[in-house]
Amino acid sequence: MPERSAASGLRLSGLCFLLQILNILLFAVFVRYSPEGGPGRCPPQLNCSRRNEDSGLQQSRFRDVHIQVLLSFGLLLAFLGRCGPGSAAISILILAFAIQWALLIQGFLSFFLNGKIYVGAQSMVRADFCTAAVLISTGAVLGRVNPVQMLLLALLEVVLCSLNEYILLSLMGVSDSGGSLTVHTFGAYFGLMVSRLLYQPHNDKRKRKEQQDTGHQTDVFAVAGTIYLWIFWPSLTSATTARGDAENWAVLNTYFSLVASVVGTFTLSPLLYEERAPWMVQIQDATLAGLAVMGMAGEMLVTPFGALIAGFLAGLISPLGFRFFTPVLHSRLKIQDTCGVHSIHGLPGILGALLGTLLSLLATADTYGDRLELVFPLLAQGSRTATDQALIQLSALPLTLLLAALGGCITG
Repeated sequence: MPERSAASGLRLSGLCFLLQILNILLFAVFVRYSPEGGPGRCPPQLNCSRRNEDSGLQQSRFRDVHIQVLLSFGLLLAFLGRCGPGSAAISILILAFAIQWALLIQGFLSFFLNGKIYVGAQSMVRADFCTAAVLISTGAVLGRVNPVQMLLLALLEVVLCSLNEYILLSLMGVSDSGGSLTVHTFGAYFGLMVSRLLYQPHNDKRKRKEQQDTGHQTDVFAVAGTIYLWIFWPSLTSATTARGDAENWAVLNTYFSLVASVVGTFTLSPLLYEERAPWMVQIQDATLAGLAVMGMAGEMLVTPFGALIAGFLAGLISPLGFRFFTPVLHSRLKIQDTCGVHSIHGLPGILGALLGTLLSLLATADTYGDRLELVFPLLAQGSRTATDQALIQLSALPLTLLLAALGGCITG
């Protein structure tokens, strides 16, 4: 065992060295800081008239998003008793590598001009979004892969996640500012497919026993992670929205969804489990589900009561998913979902995509006024109808699932 541990450490050390040297060389050749008002503030392929934020606002958004990804996801992945602190450390390693790699891949796709990649606060926010998808995927295979495999997963997933985002946002003109599709859905189903390919029947009982040992620190991590979710996630949802009313909609809709999802979990969990009140981990999961469902619809005119309904449904989906869907995934499909990403990211992400499709179908100049150009610029310009936009929003869902499934199979 010591020789095996030493060999694993050498492999991790060597891979980290090679990947970091590769990033340094690519940064040296291609990456430059975006000049004030330069091309790095928004991809040239997009209609940037609605993304003209000042640098101070962008830096504030990046700070909130980065704190969210670092602290919340780091703590949420640290609940296994046998490797809790280690999981948090690995999540930071994944973050440190993935954000560099995402800046490069997304830069070549969206921020590339005159042979250079121009980076600024906006490109850093997009890289953090991609990193969040990777961390969601690692939740599906947590405890079953080693750090070297985690890095290889991040290496491949960043490429496919960036490609999916580029196709949806830049080529198709999909509105998904909070990442219901590009972050939650893609990350969840990518990780689930990797988990399926890693299934080993002879190790199943041992792995399940080890992962049930969550340790006494579980609720501590859950409390801390949930608090950070409540504080910083609305900033993540609104980080790429247009400035002004659309941003306010995203923040408020996210909070409405969040509070309703927690109440929904308290409504259903006592009926499904023997405990009289939900565990703190279940509250954490409900919080994530309520936030995921508002990723696409957040900047749209979902209305306060609509956000409450969506959040309440997400809060019901989370315990139902853990109680009924997760055992089916394991017994029938041989998918061992360690952190339950299917219930807290995948299903709420799909619900959020369907909600966004419905809202885009109802978008008109009468209901949105001048804000229609901020949320649906192509509708405001007359180059699309509301029906066209809704069909494009809907078609983005199977495309994302396809890319996630294929990418997960290749990676697995």
